[in-house]
Amino acid sequence: MTSKNIKDAILSTVVVGLGFVAIFALTGRLESARPPLPTGYEDSDLTFEGGRLLGYSLGADGLVADWYWMRALQYLGSKIVGAGGFSMVHDLKPLNPRLLYPMLDNASTLDPRFLTVYTYGAMVLPDIDAKEAIRLLEKGIKNNPGEWKLYHFLGYIYWQQKDYQMSAQIYDRGSQIQGAPNWMRMMAINMRSQGSSRETARQMYTQMLNEAQDDETRIFARSRLLGLDSLDEQDVINAALRSFQNNVGRCPVSWKELLPFLRTSRVPGVERLRVNRSQELIDPSDTPYLLESSDCSVKHDRIHSHVAID
Repeated sequence: MTSKNIKDAILSTVVVGLGFVAIFALTGRLESARPPLPTGYEDSDLTFEGGRLLGYSLGADGLVADWYWMRALQYLGSKIVGAGGFSMVHDLKPLNPRLLYPMLDNASTLDPRFLTVYTYGAMVLPDIDAKEAIRLLEKGIKNNPGEWKLYHFLGYIYWQQKDYQMSAQIYDRGSQIQGAPNWMRMMAINMRSQGSSRETARQMYTQMLNEAQDDETRIFARSRLLGLDSLDEQDVINAALRSFQNNVGRCPVSWKELLPFLRTSRVPGVERLRVNRSQELIDPSDTPYLLESSDCSVKHDRIHSHVAID
């Protein structure tokens, strides 16, 4: 290599290096000078137009749909974490996840057979906007008329909204699809006769768990089933508390005082109750129950204890 070539190489390296220095300096200056952004700025409205990419992504519609799906999970997850985590969030609506539906809608437009998008929407959207949840599932059924599971999830949404007659109609329609299991027709019958019962809820979430093909649905269904088990246990505990009051004339001051009574009582279901090392009654997830002395009842504030039944 000649001396001229060496000088040219050194000069090029110096120019490139100075360019990087200038870029970093300019970026830092712009960042420091940027005005504060309002809360929620990260909710870019550009997300609303993603469905227009259909047919213009050079055959990569599925990949773009996957991107929107992953972004939807990250988007809602970041809002939940920002609010203190799942244990602190009892209602998603105050988080204002206004871009969740557009993201799921874009993903299902780019890949109409992306079934996981529809099932995920059926689980989380009803707590945010039931109309959007119904719209997404109806879109899924239109694009996948032979998928009976989508009827199951749409029927679930109407059941959650306590519209048992519409839920029954949806289950009836789904039961007529080739390959649909017999329990779809039974679910329609239950909706008309005892849609608000706890047993119907248990059937609903058990079927959802059995048919789940993704972790999100499994976690959701298990959580709801734990909530139903907890409600059953709370009935037993409240019955025991009433019996204690009738026998002793007052409310117990703690679970430790109630435990000896539970061992000798004839309250149905007492044998299913469990205690931890601190002698506290605990729920199916090992979370201690709370004794409310004001009305002598059991209290429970875990998110999975919320089940949409009367």
